[in-house]
Amino acid sequence: MRVFLKIEYDGTNYSGWQIQPNGNTVQAEIERALKALTGEEISVTASGRTDSGVHAAGQVAHFDTESAIPPERFAAALNAILPCDIKIIESKLAPDGFHARFSAKKKTYVYTMYESDFPRPLLSRFAAKVSYKLDVSAMQDGASHLLGEHDFSCFLATNSSVKDTVRTIYRAEVIKEGELIRLYICGNGFLYNMVRIIAGTLVKIGSGKILPEEMKKIIDGKERSAAGMTMPPEGLTLLSVDYE
Repeated sequence: MRVFLKIEYDGTNYSGWQIQPNGNTVQAEIERALKALTGEEISVTASGRTDSGVHAAGQVAHFDTESAIPPERFAAALNAILPCDIKIIESKLAPDGFHARFSAKKKTYVYTMYESDFPRPLLSRFAAKVSYKLDVSAMQDGASHLLGEHDFSCFLATNSSVKDTVRTIYRAEVIKEGELIRLYICGNGFLYNMVRIIAGTLVKIGSGKILPEEMKKIIDGKERSAAGMTMPPEGLTLLSVDYE
């Protein structure tokens, strides 16, 4: 049977989702827990990889098993084994034909930052520090140019070899929430480091280094050098993955 998992994790202590030769990963921890629980060598497939230090509130994954454990009981059973910074929020029988990666239709991320001259101990684990005041209204104006289908080559990490750089953005919203500034972004898919580079470009806008309307020129120009810096991973959280 195929089991659906919804997973929450603090990525601070992990080298991302995907198993790697060096460094512990979220996938490795879950697969170790499944081995201890079922005795099977099980491969877990996620909706997509998160990078080192990136978090998830609603990562989705699936695995196949011959175990007699009811699908809805895997969450509690795995949570008794998994470390405190990785937990299964939900487990259930996956629908026919379900694939965590290929069945996904939309993903929503949030990038969180705060304004401060020094790191804030109770904020910095899940938010990135920005050392100057930001104009949130200007950032929202810049974010509005992201909506729709575009070639987002300008927001692709330089070491990526992906060929198709066209994606559709359904939501791009910058909101001030108390001390925090959050970028909410939803799309049918994202390029490597795309959200973190978008956040860096919006910081350039918010700090007055470029005008909001220059976001459109950056997208149309398709040059990585024209966009902003790649913001730190701790500010990024995968909020949810949507399926039909």
